[in-house]
Amino acid sequence: MSEQPVSPEVSSDDKLWAALAYVFSPLVPIIVLLLEEKKDRPFIRSHNMQALIVGISISIIAFFTLGCGYLLWIVMLFWAYQAYQGNSVNIPLISDFVRNQGWA
Repeated sequence: MSEQPVSPEVSSDDKLWAALAYVFSPLVPIIVLLLEEKKDRPFIRSHNMQALIVGISISIIAFFTLGCGYLLWIVMLFWAYQAYQGNSVNIPLISDFVRNQGWA
C-alpha cells in the first residue's frame, strides 16, 4: 500500500469524492458510476473502482464471517484519508486488477 503523489490537476472535489468512495463503499462508488461528470475524472475513477471492489469483498466476507469483515473497514478509512490528501493508493492485487482491466 504505497502512496504516490498525483498530478496537480486533481481538485479538492476529486479528493472528496475519492475519500467518500472508500468510506461509504459500495454505495458511493455505484453512485459515482452514474454521474457522468464524476466517472470520467481519472483520480476519481481510479479510487472509485478500487473502493467498489474492496467494498463488495468486505461485504461478502462480513456476511459469511458474521461481521468480522468489517474490521477491514478501518483500513478503508486510512485509504480514504490518503485519497483526501491527494495520494494514489496501491491496494495489493486489487490495484493491479483495476489497471489491467482499464478501469483506472
